Order: sequence, then C-alpha cells, then structure tokens
Amino acid sequence: MFGRRKKNEAHPEPVQDTAFAEESTVRDGDDEAGEDEAGERRIGLPPAPRPDGPWDSSEVTSPGEGRVDLGGLFVPGVEGMELRVEVAGDAIVAATVVLQDSAIQLQAFAAPKNEGIWGEVREEIAAGITQQGGVIDEAEGPLGWELRAQVPVQLPDGTNGVQVVRFVGVDGPRWFLRGVISGQGAVQPQAAGVLEHIFRDTVIVRGEGPMAPRDPIVLKLPDDAHMVPDGVQQEAAEPSRFGGGVERLERGPEITEIR
Repeated sequence: MFGRRKKNEAHPEPVQDTAFAEESTVRDGDDEAGEDEAGERRIGLPPAPRPDGPWDSSEVTSPGEGRVDLGGLFVPGVEGMELRVEVAGDAIVAATVVLQDSAIQLQAFAAPKNEGIWGEVREEIAAGITQQGGVIDEAEGPLGWELRAQVPVQLPDGTNGVQVVRFVGVDGPRWFLRGVISGQGAVQPQAAGVLEHIFRDTVIVRGEGPMAPRDPIVLKLPDDAHMVPDGVQQEAAEPSRFGGGVERLERGPEITEIR
C-alpha cells in the first residue's frame, strides 16, 4: 500500500548554507591552516568504495528482482513493510519504508562526478538542527559516518518534545543517497538492522541527463501502486505484496531536507 503526503511548511526546516557558530577565541595562523586542511580532507574527497551498497544501476544486473521500482530508486521489499512516497509540488522526491515501530526515509540527489558531498551535507544538517535548539552527535555506525540527532518537535498535545533520528548517507557515482531513520531504529540503533539492509540494498538510477548537484532524483509510482492520500482511513488494510500485513501511520519521518 502506498501513502502520499505533501511537504508540510509548518515543520522545522534547516538553515541553508550556515556555517558553524563563530568562536570567540582567536586562532593563530597555524591552527587555521590545520583546520582548513582538515576541512579539505573531509569535504573534497571522491566517493568512498561501496562494497556492500547502496548500488548504482550499472552495478546490478536485475535491479527489479526483489525490489520496488520507483524509477530513480529500486527499494528492497521486506515482509510487513509499508511504503510511502513524499511529494514536492508535482514531483515524488522521497520514499519512506515503515516497518513496525521504525521507519527510514530514502532520498537520492545528483552529485558531482568526482567528489562526495556527504561530509559537507552532514555539517549543514548539524548546523541547522543545532540552531533549532537540537543536539547532534556525529558517530561512525554500520553505514559509515552518521548524525544522531535530538530534534525539537511539537507534540500532538501542543507541548514541546524531542524526536530522535539518525541521518545516514552514502556517496555514489554522480549521486548521493540520504536516509533518515526514526522510531525505535533511531532510539535503539541495534534494532535497525532491517532498515540498514534496505538502505544498503537500494539501487539508484541517476540517469545520463545533466543535473545540478543536489537536485533531487525524481521518483515515480509503480504501475500496480494503490495510492491512498494522507489522512484517508481505509476500512481494511490490503495484504502486503511482500507477504505481511500493513498498517497505515499518520506521518513518516520529516525532519529536514537538503536544498
């Protein structure tokens, strides 16, 4: 079953192109040079090897085998999952896999041919969430370097709360795949094994046409998709095409977006 949801402008959005907060201490020239070199090593690197995925379409013989064809992404199907899509304007730009009490949002972007952007994107996400009053911890996890964030949110009863999420990302050939893990998979990372497998086994179809770096790779609905607008209740859940039942959630993870 597919759910369709438009971006909600009331949600917190990241601050674009914002550097880290200015420090009050004055660094000497050697310290500044060392920091610049570290930044270059982190940001200007080519994409790292991906022996365990995610995969470029050129690396997979049959991307549709065991995966849902969303055009720009082939997402692995697992038993009991619900797949939702997110719309920006008239374009589908993200897919969210909901599995029990966890979810992962997948979104692919164009990237430079010989340069990875995940290091730079991590810094921008961290700066945006910090300026919203959130807390960020950068750590090396099963999918490489990731951000573990506590993001301020407004709860249904109007009070303020915190949502725990994990931002993961991998650079590929002319593309970048970002994942946002929420629910128990973020609170207890050891419970996110299936979601991490879905991220690793996703296939990205960048296409050969020109795209500006960070432009979203547009998705499409599968031919046999059953579209349910957000907020519409069904009398009974239809059987999952992957063998398990599905339940509809009112909302998936939407914390920030890359622009």
